[in-house]
Amino acid sequence: MSTDFYCDEVLSGHTPVNKVCETAQVLAYHHTRPFYPVHVVVIPKRHVDSLLTLDDVELLVELMDVIQRVAAEVVESHGACRILTNLGDYQESKHLHWHVISGQAL
Repeated sequence: MSTDFYCDEVLSGHTPVNKVCETAQVLAYHHTRPFYPVHVVVIPKRHVDSLLTLDDVELLVELMDVIQRVAAEVVESHGACRILTNLGDYQESKHLHWHVISGQAL
């Protein structure tokens, strides 16, 4: 059985995070073990398995709004960023999450 780090650790408060942005339904925070010099994770505050199972348009719009705001800040500060989400076997934690990253992998 796979784990859900985001529900089990982050949203429960067991793992403290450095918040970047928070709305009623979305949390963006600095990755707890970053793979890039800038590595922000954006998650819904309720469990959604992945982009393939997201059926709440209001939540999708709120996620995209937060991703856009975080990306704009990263581009302003660092000149560029990438935004990605993983699906299927690439998705280690089965909770929808987006990475806003900048720089070369550490």
